[in-house]
Amino acid sequence: MGMPAVHTDWTVDMLDALPDDGQRYEIIDGALYVTPAPSDVHQLVAGVFYRRIYDYLRGSGLAYALFSPADVRKGDRTRNRVQPDVFAVRFAAGRRPTYPYDLGDLLLVIEVQSPGNPLLDYQVKRKLYLSQGVPEYWIANAEARIVSRWRSVDDPGEVLARRIEWLPTGMATPLVIDLPALFAEALDTP
Repeated sequence: MGMPAVHTDWTVDMLDALPDDGQRYEIIDGALYVTPAPSDVHQLVAGVFYRRIYDYLRGSGLAYALFSPADVRKGDRTRNRVQPDVFAVRFAAGRRPTYPYDLGDLLLVIEVQSPGNPLLDYQVKRKLYLSQGVPEYWIANAEARIVSRWRSVDDPGEVLARRIEWLPTGMATPLVIDLPALFAEALDTP
């Protein structure tokens, strides 16, 4: 479950000292969030989203797609480290930005909802990503086969079941994803 630990002064160094036990550890403003290793359903859905974003951005010169584990930080880089499931990183002057990435380097973040941590994805991470200038934040719900999307902190969001479009500044045509087809590819294909 994505509950913060009682101790709220966690640092990246403390996080790095934890044993590798298969759990995902993230810190936001010093608060530790621990979630179980992702399920196969989570990974299958994230994988198909990654491939769609990767294919769309390949050769664009604008950005590239990544998936976790990969570190993204904000502001006080010693007290903030998250690992979005799938994300697009903007090129800086035609090159990859310095790793670990800053939240300001991201054009899109996609989290695949884990059943045990809706508060973390829908509230904590949504506020974090959007308040730090990430232009779009999506949460894919594999069980319901829907995607929730926000484009700013003040955006009430929308829930999409048929299709989702993404047109980052600098791209001539949008990426259009047929959501029933995406979820079927991820979950129904033997």
